[in-house]
Amino acid sequence: MISRIDLRGDALPEGGALRDLLPRAEFDVEAALEKVRPICEDVRHRGTAALIEYARRFDGVEIEQVRVPAEALKTALEELDPAVRAALEESVRRARIVHREQRRTDVTTRVVPGGTVTERWVPVERVGLYVPGGRSVYPSSVVMNVVPAQEAGVESLAVTSPPQAAPLNSEWGGGLPHPTILATCALLGVDEVYAAGGAQAIAMFAYGTDECRPANLVTGPGNIYVAAAKRLLKGRIGIDSEAGPTEIAILADATADPVHLAADLISQAEHDPMAAAVLVTDSAELAERTEQELKPQVAATKHIEDRIVPALSGRQSAIVLVDGIDEGLRVVDAYGAEHLEIQTADAAAVAARVRNAGAVFVGPYAPVSLGDYCAGSNHVLPTGGCACHSSGLSVQSFLRGIHVVDYTRDALAEVAHHVVTLAEAEDLPAHGAAIKARFDWKVPGSSK
Repeated sequence: MISRIDLRGDALPEGGALRDLLPRAEFDVEAALEKVRPICEDVRHRGTAALIEYARRFDGVEIEQVRVPAEALKTALEELDPAVRAALEESVRRARIVHREQRRTDVTTRVVPGGTVTERWVPVERVGLYVPGGRSVYPSSVVMNVVPAQEAGVESLAVTSPPQAAPLNSEWGGGLPHPTILATCALLGVDEVYAAGGAQAIAMFAYGTDECRPANLVTGPGNIYVAAAKRLLKGRIGIDSEAGPTEIAILADATADPVHLAADLISQAEHDPMAAAVLVTDSAELAERTEQELKPQVAATKHIEDRIVPALSGRQSAIVLVDGIDEGLRVVDAYGAEHLEIQTADAAAVAARVRNAGAVFVGPYAPVSLGDYCAGSNHVLPTGGCACHSSGLSVQSFLRGIHVVDYTRDALAEVAHHVVTLAEAEDLPAHGAAIKARFDWKVPGSSK
């Protein structure tokens, strides 16, 4: 069901050579660009009419407007299962505790007498938050997008999620995002919600329509077409990342429980047939026991044929054998997993040595599922090895640092000759002239 990669015996290669040995899903955003380009251009020029057409073509639903009526949000919250509401409220509470602590404070640095630089942290004015649909419903992604934006102080935020066809025997009429998505928006006080998915939703936020004002930033995971639209429109609108298929890596030794390991690998595999599940271990016995444990657990769960088996048997998933935990750390750092579990002896000390991961889960009682819902951490994380240079969604994602420079005449005079010297060294004499103009220096072309 899952392949093996044996890296024991020989010295591990460095850098890219090691990354090339590790499993990874194929996710060709570049190839998807040409498919999304005409869609984005169509939304740019036709706005809401294009979005309505794409809802019919791609989502199979007929809608008359893209913005979700306020009454639909209210009704969805009123009809939400009380147990689901209680779980969401706890998820929100914990997320707020963590994200509130991330808020930056302005700092003023006195560089010289009379000269200061202040770094102000200013929230993005308006953000568009994308919540995926399709195979599953993700109210947790509403929480993970909205809470940090709110805690950052964003004044205007809108959520979009693909319109859904109503399931059989349902009183829900369809044509809107899933009712649980709508209920979660209402629970969080979000009243601007749109029924749009895919590349067309990103274009809606980038260009605006008669229903939706343009946003400054768009965040949230999605499929390859969402990622391609983000790449295409980056610059027109800020983006968080080009999220690819979800992934879990587990670094484990002989002390780990194979029942836990198998369950955690399956938990990510059920997201998508392209989801990656990677176990890195120095114990051949643990590898064998985990592989054996996968069989009955897979057989007993849901989404077997359409997601879990293709994910576990795909090229993106494997059990990787290494000589020791030090080598295992090199492997997981080279892999740069979205989610990384450490299930070893002295797991906290091993986790402290990790450099590249979207989020690290320490020990047998911190599975990725906890982080998906109720750890307080954010589950919108870098994928595809991007954890080596990028971070997950946080309050910082919605803040901009602005430097405020405040110098007196004396403070400028004290450093003026250095500025002029550097300007001339760069062959930018007008830069120097801008300094000279403030003092009794000869400025070329000046009437003084």
